[in-house]
Amino acid sequence: MPSDLTLDQRKAAGKLARERAPRSKQSDIGNVDRDPVALLRQNSAGRVDALVPLRYGRMSVSPFTFYRGSAVLQAHDLARTTTTGFTFPICGDAHLMNFGGFATPERQLVFDLNDFDEVAPGPWEWDLKRLAASFAIAGEHMSVDRGTIRDIVTSAVIEYGKRMQEYAGYSALDLWHEIVTFDRMTEAAVTSEGRRLIRKTAEKAAGRSHEAMLEKIAVFEDGRWVIQDAPPALFHPAGPNSLLGNAHAWSNTQAWKGKLAQAFNEYVGTLPVDRRALIDQFQLQDIAFKVVGVGSVGTFCLVMLFVDAHGKPLFLQVKEARESVIARYFPTGKVHHQGLRVVAGQRLLQAASDAFLGWTTGPNGRHFYFRQLRDMKVSAEVERMNDTILQGYARICGWALARAHAKSGGLAVEISAYIGDGKRLADAMTDYALAYATQNQKDYEAFIKACRSGKLAARSDEDMAADFRV
Repeated sequence: MPSDLTLDQRKAAGKLARERAPRSKQSDIGNVDRDPVALLRQNSAGRVDALVPLRYGRMSVSPFTFYRGSAVLQAHDLARTTTTGFTFPICGDAHLMNFGGFATPERQLVFDLNDFDEVAPGPWEWDLKRLAASFAIAGEHMSVDRGTIRDIVTSAVIEYGKRMQEYAGYSALDLWHEIVTFDRMTEAAVTSEGRRLIRKTAEKAAGRSHEAMLEKIAVFEDGRWVIQDAPPALFHPAGPNSLLGNAHAWSNTQAWKGKLAQAFNEYVGTLPVDRRALIDQFQLQDIAFKVVGVGSVGTFCLVMLFVDAHGKPLFLQVKEARESVIARYFPTGKVHHQGLRVVAGQRLLQAASDAFLGWTTGPNGRHFYFRQLRDMKVSAEVERMNDTILQGYARICGWALARAHAKSGGLAVEISAYIGDGKRLADAMTDYALAYATQNQKDYEAFIKACRSGKLAARSDEDMAADFRV
């Protein structure tokens, strides 16, 4: 354990890791001798059958959206690469769209990782490689020239190393309380354009509240709020627009009072005492199925609408937790509850987590976790960024990832010593990112070929929405 060693011994261990995993070898993209279509099919097993084509449809939009939905491929490829041996709970899917702003329970706006479906113990390098490759793929999607893409990816990796070196000097408590606020981001921005964008994003976040969402997706009927169907993205599980079939009618509002009551009570039991008292002040109004993201499409995800005595809303998201792709290719032992895995990983990696974060077991033994659906949450609009802003965003993501890793692993001293001045690692990671962008393009083309040939069924949101008359 690091606590048993002196700082000098820990630094020596970090430098020794260069012999096991030379920094130049971090450019290795791994084992890409596989069938991407077969792996994606395996990853779709157990999802809602009618929604799998929508998952593929969203992935088919571009190589970038394909990358977002294919974390399983990169985990498979990295499994045979050499690592430093420093492992701890990592995000597992640290691409650039899985960072964003949200409010802490104290109503402070912060920037952090915000998706933990794949969290599991693994090599820290895997997170950094997924982040680096995401910027290379996004850059190519936006027709950024390769020289500029190299600069953008390098900025993310250099910032990661710079912040890790900084955190290596933090005390355990100072590191635990470290937080990346929007105010600090504004101070760290190197251009006036970047500062303006951060302030504008903060203003946007302030308007993304439960109350603002209520009248957008629900109507007040017969004394209660009812969520409005908007298939395929939002629908009542047992309603006429359901894509789940009769077998999944358990998840409607009425059934919640029966089969799902125990599951909800178990969730409440995972909350701190004060949050239990808070949630007791709300009454359930309605439940709907919500299709979210790209990689999560087809997994079970519900939205629960509650109101308090004043009619003020609370939206909770109930999301299925499946086996992490990291755990599949970097096994470290049996996980007894996938929902607990997500919650524990999120609490460990984030500086401040959702006040309503908890977990439960649902019908048919499915594992779930709970969080607020919207609470000042904002994501980057990457496709609207120019090269300068994208590079600034890369630095912020590198900073946030370093903070998360330093807190989660307690190994900032070792990782910082391994990285050194950061130049060799940045060169290798940039080579990796560009090489993996090329591999991602090949996988995307194989995927599109399978969709066009009928080997895979892919449908867009618009195509599926046309099937319904709400």
